[in-house]
Amino acid sequence: QIQLVESGGGLVQAGGSLRLSCTPSGKIFSIIGMAWYRQAPGKQRELVATISSGGTTTYSDSVKGRFTVSRDSADNTMYLQMNSLKPEDTAVYYCNADDGWSDWYYWGHGTQVTVSS
Repeated sequence: QIQLVESGGGLVQAGGSLRLSCTPSGKIFSIIGMAWYRQAPGKQRELVATISSGGTTTYSDSVKGRFTVSRDSADNTMYLQMNSLKPEDTAVYYCNADDGWSDWYYWGHGTQVTVSS
């Protein structure tokens, strides 16, 4: 089993920055892929960024060039550096992980990001 805990959310003005963390526990070295999702009120959860065990990253078009996903190989903590934040980035941000067996089964409880205009 893998447990995920997000942190680093908060309230920031448009144009500001935040850094989110996703700290895994349990069988952390079985993780082969990690991702950030977000869900705004009244909207579906959307994929923001992914990072593989080899460090390959992908981004949604809406955050490309502003957000950077990274991962600490020592403990598989994943980060999301968010720059040039916009009000439309306001959402609950969730961490997601895959161990190659569970089809991306593991989720954190989310951290709120609010960007004021």
